[in-house]
Amino acid sequence: MKRFKGKGVYGAIAVGAVSVYKRQNTDVRRTHIEDTAAEIARVEEAKAMAVEQLSEIYEKALKEVGETHAQIFEIHMMMLEDDDYNESIRSIIETQSVNAEYAVAVTSDNFSDMFASMDDAYMQARAADVKDISDRLIACLSGDSGETSDSGGSMIVCADDLAPSETVSLDKERVLAFVTAFGSSNSHTAILARNMNIPAVIGAGEGFLDEIKDGMKLIVDGHTGELILDPDDDTEKAYLDKQQADARKKALLQELKGKPNVTKDGRQIKIFANIGGVDGIGAVLANDAGGIGLFRSEFLYLESEDFPTEEQQFAAYKKVLESMAGKKVIIRTLDIGADKQIDYFGLEKEDNPALGLRAIRICLTRPEIFRTQLRALYRASVFGELGIMFPMITSVSEVQRCLDACEEVKKELTAEGIPFSKNVELGIMIETPAAAVISDLLAPLVDFFSVGTNDLTQYTLACDRQNARLESFVDTHHEAVLRLIELSAKNAHANGAWIGICGELAADTSLTETFLRMGIDELSVSAPFVLPLREAVRNTNLSGK
Repeated sequence: MKRFKGKGVYGAIAVGAVSVYKRQNTDVRRTHIEDTAAEIARVEEAKAMAVEQLSEIYEKALKEVGETHAQIFEIHMMMLEDDDYNESIRSIIETQSVNAEYAVAVTSDNFSDMFASMDDAYMQARAADVKDISDRLIACLSGDSGETSDSGGSMIVCADDLAPSETVSLDKERVLAFVTAFGSSNSHTAILARNMNIPAVIGAGEGFLDEIKDGMKLIVDGHTGELILDPDDDTEKAYLDKQQADARKKALLQELKGKPNVTKDGRQIKIFANIGGVDGIGAVLANDAGGIGLFRSEFLYLESEDFPTEEQQFAAYKKVLESMAGKKVIIRTLDIGADKQIDYFGLEKEDNPALGLRAIRICLTRPEIFRTQLRALYRASVFGELGIMFPMITSVSEVQRCLDACEEVKKELTAEGIPFSKNVELGIMIETPAAAVISDLLAPLVDFFSVGTNDLTQYTLACDRQNARLESFVDTHHEAVLRLIELSAKNAHANGAWIGICGELAADTSLTETFLRMGIDELSVSAPFVLPLREAVRNTNLSGK
């Protein structure tokens, strides 16, 4: 029996047989060719085949993880048509008279090295995407199906790492869990695993790969990241019991549907859900959330090839408000920049994008984009209970400019005879230390605060949350972060505003009592965490009795 430790990215337990992920290993050799035009034609045929495969994967991802997460495969299709990428392949073939497979492999190495060396975390992540599409293209050129072999039956898939396309291509009905030796908890693959509800552990280490073989029994604890290879009978029974306990708890949680979020001593709290697009509404309703505490509006921009029009945005906002049937929906205005880049915005490369032109800073410097979104939001407000919140706030003047922009839009709509709700709540995200420290000055200007703990932790601890090497330095329970949240709560209530938390810490049930004692009014989490959080709230007693 051997134990390994990784990072759990989806909290569930699996016990089963190892299936080592076997890729079709195409040994790319350099071959001299005479007819370069024919070789370039081969590349075009292979690209068409690769696009067809990616289209099928996109459709599968659409059903399993939703439109927001499936878009990575649309990006892969776009990357296959990238001019610089294709020009590199053509140039290598023509100038060196070499085979297409070799030209693609060299281009892949050059481009992935280029992206990996960039300071921007978003661009670094593109290195894996380039390798993924290049491997697919080489497989198509070589006549491989791109499919992998496995041992059949239910299995725990183990690999060095998994590309997003490989993760989605796994048969959910047969995969008990997956484990990778490398990878980051912020990677596309980890995010897909969470949304596919597959127990997963990443970062098990190279030594793990040296020990595993097909058919060996493995325990995967997605809660703790523990891996136990070839367990003894007592250990296996203990984990099977734990697995059954998890199943019973999940069933019991369903009994909490329809019940109030109230502590044992009578304190009521709102539990809302975070979603990344319209496709997440079903999960919000299925998990009995009281509303939507964070609707990430940037999905409209990320999924479009040009700036989404007022009508396109209006249709999306109207749909989510109508679907929630009078429950509160808080829509965050455009939040791109840092790790979310969009080519058509034409943003200049920045040495430190996390501290650069992003979120509200883009809206305030590109007022035409902001105005279009605000018009769509206010027009949609008549179809439900809308809250609008502004991200990345650091000063009173920024909030005032946001409020002025809202007033201008309301005047325009009134002049045009277009109806809008007079009861739209306006709020700001507390995700910078600056906003927390001056929360006494900001609270009188708005109706609510929503704490974005992911960025607040990043900026408070000076740790890039996209950098996997810094994970051991990121203490999400750091006293400085908790003090900033408590200060914001105190100042919100002193000035008649309410306060919620929409970052990942909201789902950390070890902090639920702490947050309630601070006076937090609302917690907004990913939809699957709504019922576990409700249970934690209902088991909390703030009276001390």
